[in-house]
Amino acid sequence: MNPTRLFVLSALAKRGAMYGHQIRRDARVDRAELWSDVRPGSLYGALHRLEGEGLVRALRTEQEGNMPARTVYEITTEGRRELHVLQTEAFEEVQFRPDPVDLALATGSDVDEATLRGYLVDRKRALTARLSQLDHLHDRAWPDQTVADDLVVEHARLRLRAELEWHEMVIDQLGKLTAATETQEVG
Repeated sequence: MNPTRLFVLSALAKRGAMYGHQIRRDARVDRAELWSDVRPGSLYGALHRLEGEGLVRALRTEQEGNMPARTVYEITTEGRRELHVLQTEAFEEVQFRPDPVDLALATGSDVDEATLRGYLVDRKRALTARLSQLDHLHDRAWPDQTVADDLVVEHARLRLRAELEWHEMVIDQLGKLTAATETQEVG
């Protein structure tokens, strides 16, 4: 399931005909990069690929004053079918991707405790900053915010809190972890 395709098709299905900048603006306003794999910069390329596949079509080109010309797109009937497939896949697919930190931790027997602690503290700091962004987003409504938007943000916040709790647990057990690693190396 491609989240960018889902975002573009759902934006056109929900809001009607739009040009690329409007879709990108919606992604930025909704802070899609905080709770999904959608990156506003990737939307133009996705829009052109969707047009090439017949899932969206150009309606017209508009130009106001000295502004660059903008192509207005709409979703096609085939695009609505694809949207339905993508939504179904998203609801049915349970994704919990392995975090590379787990592999690094499992194979990092040569990393000393102080270095490992530094990495984990840095990761915790980055996760805390991201949670702070989501907390701010939760506390401040944006245009057309819905109950679904609130639930999506809360889902992301809960996942980040779980990550922070795990990092704290690992930091608390670093002494045991490095002692166990040293014992395995000696034996």
